[in-house]
Amino acid sequence: MTDAELARDIACSAGALLLQLRTQFSGAEAGREGDLQADALIVDRLLAERPDDALLSEERQCDGSRTAASRVWIVDPLDGTREYAEGRDDWAVHIGLAIAGVPAIGAVSIPARDECWSSDRAPEPRAAEIPPRMVVSRTRPAKEALLVAEALGAEMIPMGSAGAKAMAVLRGDADIYLHTGGQYEWDNCAPAAVARAAGLHVSRVDGSPLVYNRTDPHLPDLLICRPELAAPILELLAKEI
Repeated sequence: MTDAELARDIACSAGALLLQLRTQFSGAEAGREGDLQADALIVDRLLAERPDDALLSEERQCDGSRTAASRVWIVDPLDGTREYAEGRDDWAVHIGLAIAGVPAIGAVSIPARDECWSSDRAPEPRAAEIPPRMVVSRTRPAKEALLVAEALGAEMIPMGSAGAKAMAVLRGDADIYLHTGGQYEWDNCAPAAVARAAGLHVSRVDGSPLVYNRTDPHLPDLLICRPELAAPILELLAKEI
C-alpha cells in the first residue's frame, strides 16, 4: 500500500468511526469521544504500518524527537470538534505526511458529506468564479480575509474546520481560503498536501512555502486558492501585513 493509499484508507476508517460515535453520543461528550477514539485508531494504524516514521497528532504529547526524522505523519483525528459536536457536516479527518518539511502526501475525509480526498486522487483545478468566493471562519473571520474579500468583491462563505474550507476550494464550492488567525501543523498539513496535488496555490500569506515538522508546531497563516488569484491576493496582503 502506498503512502497516499494508506492515508486515504485511515482517513476513511476514522471518518466511519466518527459517524458511528455520533449516533451514540451527543454534544461535548461526542466531541471528547470522537477526538480520543479517532486518535487511537489512526495512531494504531500508523504505528503498525509505518513503524519507522515519526508522528505528530493534535491529541498526543510530543517530546520533540520527531524533528530529527525526515518523514513525519501529521494528523488531526477530528478537525472541527465544535462542528462535529453540533451535528454539522463541516468537520474533517486529516492524515498528512511531511517529507523533509514539505506536505508531500495527504488525505482529508469529510465523513458527513461522504467525501475522502487524497493527494493521489486530486481533481484538476477549475477556473475561479467572478467575483470569487472565499471561505471564512464561522465565528471570527480574520481582518485580512475581510480586507481581501472587500477588495476583490468576493462572496464570503462561513464554514467550520480548516479541512472543510480547503476541500471546498478543491471541490469548486469556493475559490479562496485565507487564514491568518493562527493554526497548528495538524490543522493544515493534509489539506495543503491535497491542495498542492490538485494544482492549487498553497503558501503562507507572505508567499513563502509552508514548512512542517518544526520544533514549534504553530503555523499562523496560510493561503489556498485558485492559481490565477494568488498574485492579486498576495499583493493585497503585502500592503496590509
